[in-house]
Amino acid sequence: REDIPMLMKHFFKKAATELNVEPKRLRPEAEEYLGKLSWPGNVRQLENTCRWLTVMASGRDIHVNDLPPEMLQQTSSPTDDAPGVPSVHWQDNLRHWADQELLLGRDRLLDRAVPQFERIMIEAALHYTQGRRRDASNLLGWGRNTLTRKIKELGMGGDDPED
Repeated sequence: REDIPMLMKHFFKKAATELNVEPKRLRPEAEEYLGKLSWPGNVRQLENTCRWLTVMASGRDIHVNDLPPEMLQQTSSPTDDAPGVPSVHWQDNLRHWADQELLLGRDRLLDRAVPQFERIMIEAALHYTQGRRRDASNLLGWGRNTLTRKIKELGMGGDDPED
């Protein structure tokens, strides 16, 4: 783990040379965060992460929020005792996604994001209530008819079972 910063610096230089760009630099909080992650893919995963960051990170300095989404989801919980490492919230992941989409020149972000957000919320509420739509709609702050309509609009299918 103590070699991660040195290896990343090497891989940033290598990726920058290949892509003819300036090498990226890790901010201290990102370096500390990366040092606490498990690296099941070892050095190859580290190299691929550096290449990804070289292409996808908007600035020269790499912040925690610049990391690939799957790495941000590896955090245990916001109550971790990781001094100096900010807790990662879904809003940070969403902000990162929006930034990347805009950098790629994509538009109509809400047309894609809102239905996905609603689908995730509906699935979570239905899972939590074991499929009871009346209870799920209450958790979401909707009426039962609104939930049924949203399920149909999102193509989530299924009959309208009695609660």
